[in-house]
Amino acid sequence: MSAPAPSPLAIVDVDPAKAPARQDEVLTEAALAFVAELHRRFTPRRDELLKRRDERRAEIARTSTLDFLPETAHIRADDSWKVAEAPAALNDRRVEITGPTDRKMTINALNSGAKVWLADFEDASAPTWENVVSGQLNLTDAYERRIDFTDERSGKSYALKPAEELATVVMRPRGWHLDERHLQLDGKPVPGALVDFGLYFFHNAKRLLDLGKGPYFYLPKTESHLEARLWNEIFVFAQDYVGVPQGTIRATVLIETITAAYEMEEILYELRDHASGLNAGRWDYLFSIVKNFRDGGAKFVLPDRNAVTMTAPFMRAYTELLVRTCHKRGAHAIGGMAAFIPSRRDAEVNKVAFEKVRADKDREAGDGFDGSWVAHPDLVPIAMESFDKVLGEKPNQKDRLREDVDVKAADLIAIDSLDAKPTYDGLVNAVQVGIRYIEAWLRGLGAVAIFNLMEDAATAEISRSQIWQWINAGVEFENGKKATAELAREVAAEELAAIRKEIGEEAFAAGKWQQAHDLLLQVSLDTDYAAFLTLPAYDQLV
Repeated sequence: MSAPAPSPLAIVDVDPAKAPARQDEVLTEAALAFVAELHRRFTPRRDELLKRRDERRAEIARTSTLDFLPETAHIRADDSWKVAEAPAALNDRRVEITGPTDRKMTINALNSGAKVWLADFEDASAPTWENVVSGQLNLTDAYERRIDFTDERSGKSYALKPAEELATVVMRPRGWHLDERHLQLDGKPVPGALVDFGLYFFHNAKRLLDLGKGPYFYLPKTESHLEARLWNEIFVFAQDYVGVPQGTIRATVLIETITAAYEMEEILYELRDHASGLNAGRWDYLFSIVKNFRDGGAKFVLPDRNAVTMTAPFMRAYTELLVRTCHKRGAHAIGGMAAFIPSRRDAEVNKVAFEKVRADKDREAGDGFDGSWVAHPDLVPIAMESFDKVLGEKPNQKDRLREDVDVKAADLIAIDSLDAKPTYDGLVNAVQVGIRYIEAWLRGLGAVAIFNLMEDAATAEISRSQIWQWINAGVEFENGKKATAELAREVAAEELAAIRKEIGEEAFAAGKWQQAHDLLLQVSLDTDYAAFLTLPAYDQLV
């Protein structure tokens, strides 16, 4: 690879006196030149695909339905193609832990005993410039084994276990919709996805190969096989640019949008030389249903988010189709999140929650999933036990083809098949969680423990979406109150007052509580539904 010319990328809106430590190690001329080339080649197509999302949403608003694509029926009918064989480091994925790439989490996740760590630059990370840069450094430092951490409050020190005991890293960049305002070319910001992917791949692809692993990715918020095709084109270019063999990259796609659920096989097909599997994520999936069918009438109104479990008929159709699709094509099927955060004070709460986690992971293993997600190290052995019982010594169960599964297009959007209704308590919870999460996000925290659950941006998205949907559908709750903007404002004001009383005036003033309250109401009540709350929120992120 020849020496690059000086990068044309400009670093903007970054105070040199407050720049992240060791920033120059990440933003080298060579790395920035690579990101600039990604931007030139692929951002125009990214922009076209974002416009296509809007067009498809308009079509859904007109028809109130979705179907499998007739123009790609030949791909689904062709039984001959499979995705590339999994590399050894990704063949056994029975438990995956998720979390942001701060220094403490990097060490704890790698040491957790999970097979995989989803190192998250997306929903579990607020994209402050500090988080973007330091997250890259933490991963490289971990690969170089020059990472440690001492907790200032407890004095406890953290260091990596031996290499053979560490989880394999699968990195998740930001979704296509988010830009990185601090890196610009000719005044235009670079997509956050290309910044996150580009810096990580450039610095670590060869390093990871030397460690016997590789540059592995989770691809979020994908809405169509055309978006998967764009990623594949990026992978092909990137591998040639850096000088690693084609097929070195492996990608797992999160099927967390309702439109992607109708294109699972096509997504795997587009990425087949680089595909590793598909994942089923609940909160973003429900958020996508509300977003796309928000004007579809009463039959698309979701009940309280906690009432929509993976056993709901339309969710069961989605997960079973995912397992069948993956195994038909030789890919891993990865299940959903166990988000419980163990209590330090209440053993009974932990006991009940652990049993729910065990039942959920037993179900996923029994359904044919090859692995599943947890948010806390204490949940790793519970999930591991569930999959060990089914897998034994096998690394996965891709040989279970689930040919008994027969999902029709209508099954995936049969929201009214769920016998549950929105409740007033559900509205209160949505407001509570929304305010508390957004406040933390505005302070730079993307993974937040709220009411003993580890929440990320997907939680806030489904919370504000349900408030919006219930108001616009004129839902009447069991207590006789009707979902209105006035009621949402009343509940939000009560929650803000309760938080002030709970944490005290000094902590309240030091936080971003009023800002979070206002932003939640903005994205919940505006007639013009914001595609992602993180778009207006990013404008307020320091």
